[in-house]
Amino acid sequence: MTLIIHHLKEKPMCNKRFYPIVLVVFMFVSFASSATNNPAEAKPVKMPDDVKAIIDKSCFGCHNSESQNEKGKEKLNLSTFDTLTKNKMIASFKDIAEVVEEDEMPPAKFLEKNPNKKLTDAEKKILMNWANKEAKALMQ
Repeated sequence: MTLIIHHLKEKPMCNKRFYPIVLVVFMFVSFASSATNNPAEAKPVKMPDDVKAIIDKSCFGCHNSESQNEKGKEKLNLSTFDTLTKNKMIASFKDIAEVVEEDEMPPAKFLEKNPNKKLTDAEKKILMNWANKEAKALMQ
């Protein structure tokens, strides 16, 4: 019986040490995850005039909130880009650079009806450099 009473006396002491440790660990994990995924911490996207002109000409028509192109809007919505988490924004910048480099955007089928939306080599280079630069800046 003395052993049980002794054990009960020690148990609250154990809990008093245990809960603060759990609380600290929980706060650290919460802070660490919010630091990389909090859209409020993301800075507005820097879009130089030359990049904005290219995007307005060849991208924004399908990749905005008002677009009837649901697939384009779902893959990349430039109207809500600033609200993405930091990780999603980095991934989107990398995707932009990749699809432009591989001539996947604008799509060939779209360009059949809208040949004036085709990106020139100079425009591709500007978009890829911008997207890669923004992704790199966000990763630092």
